[in-house]
Amino acid sequence: MDKTVVEIKKIKNKKVTVENDTVICEYPLTIIVNKEEIITLLCTPKNLKELAYGYLFSEGFISTKEDVFDIYVNQSKGVVRVNLNNEIDLTKKLSGKRAKTTGCGNNTILYHPIDSIKLREIVSDFKIHYQKIIELSKDLNNKSTLFLETGGVHSSMLTNSESILTFCEDVGRHNTIDKIIGDAILNNLDLSKTVLFTSGRISSEMLLKTLKAKIPIIISRSAPTDLAVKIAENFNVALIGFVRGERMNIYHDAKRIIY
Repeated sequence: MDKTVVEIKKIKNKKVTVENDTVICEYPLTIIVNKEEIITLLCTPKNLKELAYGYLFSEGFISTKEDVFDIYVNQSKGVVRVNLNNEIDLTKKLSGKRAKTTGCGNNTILYHPIDSIKLREIVSDFKIHYQKIIELSKDLNNKSTLFLETGGVHSSMLTNSESILTFCEDVGRHNTIDKIIGDAILNNLDLSKTVLFTSGRISSEMLLKTLKAKIPIIISRSAPTDLAVKIAENFNVALIGFVRGERMNIYHDAKRIIY
């Protein structure tokens, strides 16, 4: 269940009425890798397998779906158990530098955004027309049914510029990126020729998730942070924000946008 109904008192034009309101569910999901508890994420209880794959990929536990020997999602207990094919030093992994995220729940990421990054510059000739950006941004808004019902979620989608490949909603904007990446991993999608649309602010850790997945273009109807812009510049990621109506701000790599 991703939403629930609660009774509220609503004040409008100085009048008080008792009504039912739909609110989004906030669900704690604990990811356990090789019998070691890694993290508890606060999320929307949908696409939990994809969330686990995407999170483990983003944090460097796996590189492909073949790295996972088996995975078991126990939704009633809020647990995902993952067994990897290769042994990894979880003690070293979990005791390294961590950084607070700017996302919901005040989670941590398991790497330092600058010192520990070992990623390569995006090399891609993939482009998208600015009119297509406007059209697809409208599609993102129209597909966000949970947001329309509750006003309490973020949404993200992956596209090849012509069609929508995958879409998800979640209470955490970081979770939407992980779910998108996890779905792409499970379906063997070539991310080097895709565009990631998201509804939320583009922070440095969201940009890093995009970069690690080798997605060349990230677009939002909201703003980026200065560190996200710097990372986009350093690693050649096309970064576009404030896509609203007929306007947008291109923060980096305008050559990937066709006018």
